[in-house]
Amino acid sequence: MSMKRVLGCIKKADRDYNLIEENDIIGVGISGGKDSLVLLEALNIYKRFAGKKFEVIGIHVKMGFPNMDLSPVVEYFKNKDMRLEVFDNDIYSILKQHPTSKGQLPCSICSRMKKAAVNQAAKSLNCNKVAFAHHAEDAIETLLMNAIYGGRVATFSPRMHLDNIDIDFIRPLVYARENWISMAAKKLEIPVVVSTCPNDKHTQREEMKKMLKDLYRKYPSAKDNFLLMLHNDSKFDLWHPIKNEEE
Repeated sequence: MSMKRVLGCIKKADRDYNLIEENDIIGVGISGGKDSLVLLEALNIYKRFAGKKFEVIGIHVKMGFPNMDLSPVVEYFKNKDMRLEVFDNDIYSILKQHPTSKGQLPCSICSRMKKAAVNQAAKSLNCNKVAFAHHAEDAIETLLMNAIYGGRVATFSPRMHLDNIDIDFIRPLVYARENWISMAAKKLEIPVVVSTCPNDKHTQREEMKKMLKDLYRKYPSAKDNFLLMLHNDSKFDLWHPIKNEEE
């Protein structure tokens, strides 16, 4: 039932934002976590009933974090005849040279470098699209982080074109709830690899998770309404100051 829910979310996102098109070659960024592994399996299942022909390739870029063993994941997808390509990199050594004021690895730099590495790998595999496994909770957390730390109302897009590398970046799980993804991973017995990043569970995003958990406990309806808010464009209503031509 959980994977059916995930597939339903992918179908809705695909319909709403035209994420997948005929003859696409989609590289799926694989971290080893539950979200990306479920996305790779779900897209391979979605191919069977999507009504269009497309190819899916899992892409894992080794970040260089110590004691990260992806071999169980590689074996899992090999046994299911699903393609997963692994690329060497050493982003970790670069991150260690640019610590934050608190001595942590810089998450924003890491995110940009990881995406760039996956995009480059995808281009080498002739992919025209790259898919990341950001889900509904990620989108809501990003909205709050931008509001709190950046003074802007914004979250990531389900689909965007990257001009610098001429590739489309898509997020098929934007409507999927994290707990549905977790249940699907357990049901399928996917060998999830625990991150060995020193920052894991010690980030601003983790603070957002805890804050939202407390808020949902007090206001249960907020969980559905926050997701609705992200695409309820007919009710979008913010201030629009009049520009003074003399200024």
